[in-house]
Amino acid sequence: MPMKLSILIPVFNERRTIREIVRRVLEQDVPGVDDREVIIVDDGSSDGSAEVIRELHQAHPETIIPILLEENQGKGNAIRLAIQAASGDIAIIQDADLEYNPADFEIVLSPIISGVADVVYGSRFAEREQRRVLYFRHTLANRFLTFLSNLFTNLNLTDMETCYKAFRVEVAKTIPIRSKRFGIEPELTAKFAKRKLRIFEVPISYHGRTYAEGKKITWTDGVRAFRTIIKFWLIDDMFEGDYGHKDLIDMEAAPKYTEWTLERTRPYVGDLLLEIGSGIGNNVRILMQYTDVIATEIEPVYLQVLRNAYLNTPSVTVRTWDATLPPPPDLPQPDSILCSNVIEHIQDDQAVACNADAVLKPGGRMIFIVPRGENLFSSLDTAIGHVRRYDQERLTALFTNLGYEIEELFTLNKIGVIGWWYRGKVAKQQAIGRFGLKVFNVLVPVFKLIDPLLPWKGLSLVIVARKPDTPST
Repeated sequence: MPMKLSILIPVFNERRTIREIVRRVLEQDVPGVDDREVIIVDDGSSDGSAEVIRELHQAHPETIIPILLEENQGKGNAIRLAIQAASGDIAIIQDADLEYNPADFEIVLSPIISGVADVVYGSRFAEREQRRVLYFRHTLANRFLTFLSNLFTNLNLTDMETCYKAFRVEVAKTIPIRSKRFGIEPELTAKFAKRKLRIFEVPISYHGRTYAEGKKITWTDGVRAFRTIIKFWLIDDMFEGDYGHKDLIDMEAAPKYTEWTLERTRPYVGDLLLEIGSGIGNNVRILMQYTDVIATEIEPVYLQVLRNAYLNTPSVTVRTWDATLPPPPDLPQPDSILCSNVIEHIQDDQAVACNADAVLKPGGRMIFIVPRGENLFSSLDTAIGHVRRYDQERLTALFTNLGYEIEELFTLNKIGVIGWWYRGKVAKQQAIGRFGLKVFNVLVPVFKLIDPLLPWKGLSLVIVARKPDTPST
């Protein structure tokens, strides 16, 4: 399907080159692209660049979109504004100097147009026919920053600092950009990686310029880039707007707790498990090790994360399903259903149980995990969108009403009750925080050992209910 391309050009004091780069951009024909727009953001230039941009807009009013800022705010801010204004299907960042050649658009954009990539980096250091030989120390710094970025993102890029980054616009619009200057390069890389986007890298030509010719980046920007790499390794600021609950992302910091919970229910899992509300796949990564999984979600951004993460995983299928509605007729029948920390967000929890029953095979099992203790409901529950917490009577009724046999009902994480009570009831906090979850994750083996010894009930309530082999009459 033909696509619209948005070319994003940040400009700061590039009067000598902006006309030529725009001419080269407009000359490029990219197979698969049938429409384009050029969004030029002048970042408070003082050399007359804004006047040139106005003239270019007058010459191409339907193609060139100018954004003129009165004060310099940095490349990152300019790109953020350009992404917000973009109306294309795919976008590519183009510097306003002549270091990067728009003739490379086709090779950079091809993986996205063909549908195999969400993001493509144009690498100056991958093998290519020609590149201008310039500063050794500058190249060394680039490679070092790329190495650090790779170390913290677990990617294997050769050129994180490249200008040529192409991406699907619908994804980019959901990623918040906080860096105002050149820190945007490691920031975007960290967020692309954490969002589990499909990232490709292709070789490009590069004709770098000297500082005498107008190069602006300095060693101080390298220091800022290093700080940005560390910052966005620690902080999970991946979604713009109201895309779901941050706790789904934070829970990635506590995989041992997820393993503990699923380990207790593993004996009840069959050959095909359907998960209601898979989020970003925290449970799927464990479940896929011992069963085939149908991961379901209703949030488009999470669905994209899941599809990207399990694109080449035959044992995982990603489907759209709102469990408050009847299942799609083509949804496969599983022999087990997992619903972990979902129904506490939903007003009509009985509807979820009934719709799950409609798709579950006779003799199959439901495994529901919910937050326990109505008396523990606090500011933390309100902050993460809980409608309720559960005691065993309410949770059991969801399944006895359907004629199910309750095979097991138990609680987990008794030590967590103390922390939840203090943070939510006493301190009135609004979030546990990623650091707290990381500490908790380290201590899970200890908590797991002492859990059976503590005299009170745990923070999580788990039920395993078996569907009758034949429909009740």
